[in-house]
Amino acid sequence: MLLLPTSYFAPTAWYKAFLSEPSMIEVCESFPKQTYRNRCMIASPNGEVMLSVPVCKVESKQLTRDVRISYQQHWQHQHKIALVSAYKRTPYFDYYQDYLLPLYDKQFKYLKDLNDACHSVVMSLMQNHPPMQTQSLPATDDWQNKDIDQHWGNGSSILNLLMQYGPQTTLYL
Repeated sequence: MLLLPTSYFAPTAWYKAFLSEPSMIEVCESFPKQTYRNRCMIASPNGEVMLSVPVCKVESKQLTRDVRISYQQHWQHQHKIALVSAYKRTPYFDYYQDYLLPLYDKQFKYLKDLNDACHSVVMSLMQNHPPMQTQSLPATDDWQNKDIDQHWGNGSSILNLLMQYGPQTTLYL
């Protein structure tokens, strides 16, 4: 059994590991700062963008499951705008935006709950995708024109693959 940390729109390597063998998501660890537990890296036409969910002050040895999200900043609006800006020209954004953007209309109390909701949406879109055209669309040159490893290795969010390849995302993991 593989034990993985909770993650905000986890990197592709996280999903590759999660899908490769039976896995559990760890939330009873001491919350480490500056990790993908509350951050994700998305690729936009202007380069990579780090999105970070602000959390309330974390006490020493506080469990990840007890970390609260801070709403003092307007981070939800900023993340929503960043996703639209980064992915509006990708082949699958129009199909998936109605599943992703509503996550930013809710106020989750705990980071774990937000991460679980993000994970559920991603898994649903990868495995039980909504009805859409049957043939796959080619990658768009105007959005990305770089090697796949350069974009989707190195900690980039699963959203990058999902928006580009839709239901075929699991083939690239």
